[in-house]
Amino acid sequence: MNQQWIETAYTISTWILPAVLAITLHEAAHGFVAHRCGDQTAWQLGRVSLNPLKHIDPFGTLVLPGLLLMVRAPFVFGYAKPVPVNFRALHNPRRDMVWVAAAGPATNIVLAVAAGLLVHLVGFLPGASGEWSLLNLANTITINVVLAVFNMIPLPPLDGGRVAVGLLPNILAVPLARLEPYGITIILGALFILPIVGAQLGKDLDIMGWLLSRPVDAVIGFVLRITGIT
Repeated sequence: MNQQWIETAYTISTWILPAVLAITLHEAAHGFVAHRCGDQTAWQLGRVSLNPLKHIDPFGTLVLPGLLLMVRAPFVFGYAKPVPVNFRALHNPRRDMVWVAAAGPATNIVLAVAAGLLVHLVGFLPGASGEWSLLNLANTITINVVLAVFNMIPLPPLDGGRVAVGLLPNILAVPLARLEPYGITIILGALFILPIVGAQLGKDLDIMGWLLSRPVDAVIGFVLRITGIT
């Protein structure tokens, strides 16, 4: 039993830092771009910060992913406190909404590429620390790519939904924007409820798996190629 807990603690230690870093910089990027585009809400609330305590939701960022790892769930899901943005205060609300929304996923891709480049330095670290660092970097790539791809699903309030609302003509953007109050419920249902129902029916209803697996694999493959890992 003790050995199992040690292994679990070691696994969590290789995921927690990449997860906190990915979420912190993702949210800070939203606030920074909003600040540059005219909305001072996040800036005034201290959310344009690299301090993870400003962005961490105790349950969503730490407890929930940790529990999923401990029970060896087939997926890891978590969330941070969203950065408040007053889109009406932006210089050009519709255009700038796209930039603000895209800033988070773009930052995650940059972090994934940076982790891929740092992999080449792991060989200079001794034994166990090198292995631990390599796992952290590998998980940094995975977490950031998953976070970027997941957030670009075109459903508000996800970043991809807001990008779509900003780019689509009004005839499509308006009904899509109206889904925002129900977006999280739809996402949680697709993540947790549909797979359970599907298992009872003998059907594969893992919609999120269908949506995310190929894009995530493709982006990870791209990161590995441009950083010279493969």
